[in-house]
Amino acid sequence: MSQRIDGMHLKEMFSSGAALLTQNRESVDALNVFPVPDGDTGTNMTQTINSAIKEMNAQRGSSVADVANAMARGALKGARGNSGVILSQILRGFSKALNGHDEIDAKLLADMMRMGANTAYKAVMKPKEGTILTVARVIADETEKAAQRTDDLETLFRTILSSGDQILRRTPELLPVLKQAGVVDSGGMGLMVIYRGMYSALVGEPVDAGVDVNKPAREPSADEFVDDHEVESVEDIEFAYCTEFIVSHPRPDLRDREVARLRERLERIGNCVLVVYDMSVVKVHVHTNDPGKALQYALELGELDAIKIDNMLEEAREREEKRKAAEEARKAEQKEYGIVAVALGEGLTKIFHELNVDQVVDGGQTMNPSIQDLAEAAKATNARNVIILPNNTNIILAAEQARDLTDQNVIVLPTKSVPMGISAALAFNPEADADQNRETMMEAAQNVHTASITYAVRDSNYEDKEIHTGDIMGMLDNKLEILGHDIVSVASECVEHMMNEDASLITIYYGEDVDEAQARTLGEAFEAKYPDCDVEVQHGGQPLYYYLIAVE
Repeated sequence: MSQRIDGMHLKEMFSSGAALLTQNRESVDALNVFPVPDGDTGTNMTQTINSAIKEMNAQRGSSVADVANAMARGALKGARGNSGVILSQILRGFSKALNGHDEIDAKLLADMMRMGANTAYKAVMKPKEGTILTVARVIADETEKAAQRTDDLETLFRTILSSGDQILRRTPELLPVLKQAGVVDSGGMGLMVIYRGMYSALVGEPVDAGVDVNKPAREPSADEFVDDHEVESVEDIEFAYCTEFIVSHPRPDLRDREVARLRERLERIGNCVLVVYDMSVVKVHVHTNDPGKALQYALELGELDAIKIDNMLEEAREREEKRKAAEEARKAEQKEYGIVAVALGEGLTKIFHELNVDQVVDGGQTMNPSIQDLAEAAKATNARNVIILPNNTNIILAAEQARDLTDQNVIVLPTKSVPMGISAALAFNPEADADQNRETMMEAAQNVHTASITYAVRDSNYEDKEIHTGDIMGMLDNKLEILGHDIVSVASECVEHMMNEDASLITIYYGEDVDEAQARTLGEAFEAKYPDCDVEVQHGGQPLYYYLIAVE
């Protein structure tokens, strides 16, 4: 029986929830309705909660209020995508409920669930039922009822899990697009994975005990291993070289105990050791002052490949120089306007800079920037008024929340595509006031229709369309409209759908997987078919999307 949760226990619960979500990230990603190759719900929620955990571990307070406040701060800084922002708001609600408290009892746990749900709903301009919001709200309803019957926290947390599971199974009934795709809401699933992990810590079970998600908890496989080291200050770095490599052809007689011995030897010469062995390859990561010795140890296991050694001291120096430069910029006289745009691709970045956009934040369909990324970019403009162009539906909410991390007047224009952002930037007038710019820039953006040409990464169903892995997909203003097997045919059909009697300009932004000659051939075809329109071909360099095509 459990009647109280103290600060240390709450830390363990949050850590357990984050660990379970991290282990099941792919399971949550797989529930996304659109089978496009981008940063998905599980990824965004994982990055968000891990940012919160990092902040929590850095704070020294011992009360549940201290722990929850740190989680809320960290989540706000690191929130990515709509699902990550909503999760950050749930954690913010927890923090509000626990303010001034040392321990959690049954009533306070119910208050946490209610405040978490309410805060998340308020953060979304048009809340949609059948999503993570619904799951959070129903959990709050049922937890409040249960708290009137029991003061046992384990019993109450089982109510959280059972009510959450029930409403999660019902999300396809509330949101038709989920029913057509044959999935439950991915954000709701991510939240339930976190709560399951928290319950495991509450009752003292291993994090993977009794977990029922689409995919069991596991160690990361070798092919998805990535280094996520945070560059410290020069003074704080004990081991200077971030060293990664693969033993690509392990000896046929290699034994698990030899891999374990390699791990032990690496731990003696460094830290942040990760050794993953999946029979066909051994993936190694270590921070050390002697990368040569690490390589020498690994040579005993087989051939080495993909060797990557980063000097973290140099990275720290570069970071310090950037910090000093930013500080000097802040000390300079503040200008009236700054513009921040989100885009990914060498060509798109260059275009925005040519349009006098101050800061281009890497991000988009393939990578959602965090709230802190956007806030830091806003600060770097050194302007009183900062206009943010998110250029993606999944980044708008994060841009809105970036206001909380800067004292500037942040104006978020809800641009849903890069071409919309480019059109908005073109309409900017440095002589106009903020309200006038907001109006004229959004008017320009709304005159743009955008087609995004990409491919399906898995089988799926969407609005009665049967999608197969590898199909070419044409998204018109973020809605799947065209399916085919040929990039040019799909692109042509998309433009045909977007054309109207007022159209005067077609702009093609070709991605990193398309060469200029192919793009210009497509442009010539459009010129022949639509003689009343000007056609421009621009290098975008965006990953995963063959073309972004604007009609205005």
